[in-house]
Amino acid sequence: MRALAFTRYGGPEALSLLDLPAPAADPGRVLIRTAAAGLNPVDVLQRSGTFKALAPYRFPKIAGNELSGTVEAVGPGVDAVAPGDGVIVRVDTAELGAFAELVSVAAEHVAPAPTSIPLVDAAGLPLAGLTAQQALGSEHLAVTARDRLLITGAAGGVGQIAVQLARIIGADITVTASPAGADLLRGLGADHVIDYRARRVSDGPERFTKVLDLVGGDGLEDLLGSVERGGRVVTLSGPPSPGSLADVAVPARRPFAALAARLQSRGIRGRARAAGVSYEFFLMHPDGAGLAELARLVDAGRLTVPIDSRFALADHREAFARLESRHAKGKVLVEF
Repeated sequence: MRALAFTRYGGPEALSLLDLPAPAADPGRVLIRTAAAGLNPVDVLQRSGTFKALAPYRFPKIAGNELSGTVEAVGPGVDAVAPGDGVIVRVDTAELGAFAELVSVAAEHVAPAPTSIPLVDAAGLPLAGLTAQQALGSEHLAVTARDRLLITGAAGGVGQIAVQLARIIGADITVTASPAGADLLRGLGADHVIDYRARRVSDGPERFTKVLDLVGGDGLEDLLGSVERGGRVVTLSGPPSPGSLADVAVPARRPFAALAARLQSRGIRGRARAAGVSYEFFLMHPDGAGLAELARLVDAGRLTVPIDSRFALADHREAFARLESRHAKGKVLVEF
């Protein structure tokens, strides 16, 4: 089968289209023929070796974190899906492997694909959708209709879905975006838009109870002064908080991951405590049940999947160039 694989750590040249052995439908697993795979910023981090100290790869390593496709076969013990079913999946964080014509995944990570959109486009839902769903949910921000929620950098795939889910919850939603993304985000449900090019969040009078930070960088500390005491900040881009890297580290390196997270986030956590605000770095986890709920929202017309562009497998380098340009307004997909 054809697969996009990392042959080493590095830049775009480290990802190659190879002919590799096809996997099997082992017990408890589902074999999927891929329709499309979604590209995400984490793919670039994985390619460059950002996580190699926590979980080094053996090359070639089939890349990719999410896909849509058709069930080819199921292993013993699997009865939730059957051959011919359209499905979506966020693959296991350690296994990866979505950028292949055939992918074997754990059955509990698989969900029926929404039927109201093309199967190819459904590949853009798993990672961004689950990230937004889990970040806003009870284990992290616990957003309610009473909250004044800020989402920074909301014009990307995660941000657009987070705006829609927060609108379903009924929160008052403020986003930061450029003027080019303002109308898009208002159309998805944002109540207020702050032009980050014109001013910092802290320069305005707004005060928030919850913040979903998708930007990180120097602006993260600036946000603390705009959060009410007792509020929460959850970030996907800031320094990792204690315990947040356990799922991406191999067992032998988890003590190192815990120490690194504690040291890297010590400053921001201290300033958050002084402001009376909780701080948490967040990494999503695969969840077939959560993904099924997102698919139901799509079919009910309450959630749209933001698609920026679609590329043929042979044009994967152009697809990654679009992703890495940081100009994509939604998901970049590679069609198989």
